[in-house]
Amino acid sequence: MGKKLLASKIALEYKEEIRSFLTSLPPGTSAPLLVGILATTDPAAAQYAEWTKKAFEADGLRYETRVCDAIDVESALRAANEDPDVHGIIVYYPIFGMTPSYSGSSQDDYLRDSISPSKDVEGLCHTYRTSLYRNVRYLDAPRNKQKCVLPCTALSVVKILEAAKVYDDSLPVGRRMAGKTVTIVNRSEIVGRPLAAMLANDGADVYSVDIDSIYLFRGGKLNKCDGETAESCVRKSSVVVSGVPVKSYKMPSEWIQPGTTFVNVASFKNVDETAILAIEGVTYCGMVGKVTVAMLERNLCRLFAQYHSKSSAAVTDVERLNQLLTQVRRVTNYTALGVSLLVSGMVLSMLGARRKARW
Repeated sequence: MGKKLLASKIALEYKEEIRSFLTSLPPGTSAPLLVGILATTDPAAAQYAEWTKKAFEADGLRYETRVCDAIDVESALRAANEDPDVHGIIVYYPIFGMTPSYSGSSQDDYLRDSISPSKDVEGLCHTYRTSLYRNVRYLDAPRNKQKCVLPCTALSVVKILEAAKVYDDSLPVGRRMAGKTVTIVNRSEIVGRPLAAMLANDGADVYSVDIDSIYLFRGGKLNKCDGETAESCVRKSSVVVSGVPVKSYKMPSEWIQPGTTFVNVASFKNVDETAILAIEGVTYCGMVGKVTVAMLERNLCRLFAQYHSKSSAAVTDVERLNQLLTQVRRVTNYTALGVSLLVSGMVLSMLGARRKARW
């Protein structure tokens, strides 16, 4: 028979870590504040915002929802970025979806990149995305004091796998999934792709299965798998993660091998729970929401400690560059050459400062 892992129990360790962090703050220090920007009519987003508010307040953190029209999201983001009392920002997507955008292929992607790295609790801005896909874990190497922020749901899966003893703690960091084969169904940019990269960065072979393609994430490279099927990938995997957001989807339980760890990240159950728990040695986690919220809280506390507390550095090179580029974007009367020279000068100046500081 298989066993069931409860996200609520796994989340307790991290909630205790958050409470310890809050009690360590100097007297008179306000708890970190997360601002949620809600501009979608999707009732599920409003429900998630309300759930987040209740969880944060229960754990001693502050949360505020700022509701606006879609056209005003960018200005709301700018205001939150510049507000010193705001320590983290979350935007409830989708807002524009695939609607054609003046600023690129996706206005939602543009908005993600507009969030300051010092306030991006979801770890989805350009700074954190590129760090993840390059397997860069700190922003300030070699000091290694400022850890990169990782996407909350993908990180929650990693923490669940750690709780299930899938990670081998006897191996060095970055190799603790070595020898493991993983299949992730659904290559979304929010969960599936970053999770595949995270597990591959830890040494696993990861099959990423989507509606029209299968890729193998291995050692920082992406390999197309023309000869594989979803079934063949799942059958050879000791870890399976499914995130298909469709109620009708059910993975055949006969694909799951004895001893497999199965994590369901979709809002719908992607597998027959009774059938999978009847398989010998299976470990099953059917919901990840409470661990995801704990990771959101943890990311907020990390940003507060790294960027906003009195003990943190005043402003990092990354944050200075972000602020300066924001100033450049506001200038309306400039030439392309002038902007190029201005930004180049900023970067060279900052690189020189970094060399002097021997970071």
